[in-house]
Amino acid sequence: MPGERARPVREAARETRWWKHQQGAPSRPHQLAEWAGHATPDGLQYLLSRSRWDADRVRDDLQQYVADQLGHEDGVLIVDDTGFVKKGITSAGVQRQYSGTAGRTENCQIGVFAAYATSRGHALVDRDLYLPRSWTDDRDRCRAAHIPDDRAFATKNDLARDMIRRAHASPLRFRWVTADAAYGQDSRFRRFLEDDLKLHYVVAVPKSQQVHGPRIEDRIRREAPPEAWQRLSAGPGAKGERSYDWAGALLPVVEERDGDKPTRRRWMLARRSISKPDEIAYFLASAPLDATLADLARIAGCRWKIEECFQSAKNECGLDEYEVRRYTGWYRHITLAMLAHAFLAAMAAQERERVWLCLSEIPSQA
Repeated sequence: MPGERARPVREAARETRWWKHQQGAPSRPHQLAEWAGHATPDGLQYLLSRSRWDADRVRDDLQQYVADQLGHEDGVLIVDDTGFVKKGITSAGVQRQYSGTAGRTENCQIGVFAAYATSRGHALVDRDLYLPRSWTDDRDRCRAAHIPDDRAFATKNDLARDMIRRAHASPLRFRWVTADAAYGQDSRFRRFLEDDLKLHYVVAVPKSQQVHGPRIEDRIRREAPPEAWQRLSAGPGAKGERSYDWAGALLPVVEERDGDKPTRRRWMLARRSISKPDEIAYFLASAPLDATLADLARIAGCRWKIEECFQSAKNECGLDEYEVRRYTGWYRHITLAMLAHAFLAAMAAQERERVWLCLSEIPSQA
């Protein structure tokens, strides 16, 4: 069974994270080996390079674990990418390219990720390494980095669609997908969600996005009267509820139908900063017939949870702290870091639920 093969790897990941969390614990393989009492880093490096195990099967095991620990009917799948700044030219997929993490063009690798978020918690559940054409067009370079011969060029949106398709077939329960404008502005991405997988979505789009002709910015400014704006929460943040002013309008398109029964409607949305009213973000949505503007604001707000996953996985689980150059090593390290992050997310969820249970058992004061 996949779970039986993955179990030793999961335990190895947990031990590695335990070493890291000791006060003063190092992060690099040779330092970790010394901290753990190993004479050389060979054992840790062997796990990532030469040992026999399938990172994709561990990924599947991870999705089952997250479904068991955090799964809920209100689940949302979030896709985004993050950069890993690197030196040199031999690490699989590395080149000078824009990294949203760094906020500029850097010599880096780009990973596309999916996160799963529910009212119980959130964790990373899938990953793929983006390979630019400078790599896929140079098969000798690919072979040197142990990139499979059948790995062809795929855009970040292609990788995102593959991950959503895998998640849809997994035990993870979700009906909604959200993403930033890099994915949301792609009409093929939106049609894939609606037509192929029958999923709902709220995705960001640039202000220049055309909506039945005019730009979405122009339509919102022209068509949304002052009373259309509602102050709604996009979900809790580090400093409390993240409230914005929201406006939304149903789009005059043919409804999706199951026989003669309408099943969903499309929307255009705007989110305006309360303190800086000139800062407006725009979204397109495909939602159930009974969805409200508050529902769509909540789904849009879930996108920040993948940013929280990136931050905590990098800070606490070493997601970006690796010294592997080969394709297989990247997937193995990233998958183990995600597994450790999911374990921490599950423990945090259990603790929150334990606290709420204790509070609910305290007799109320008369």
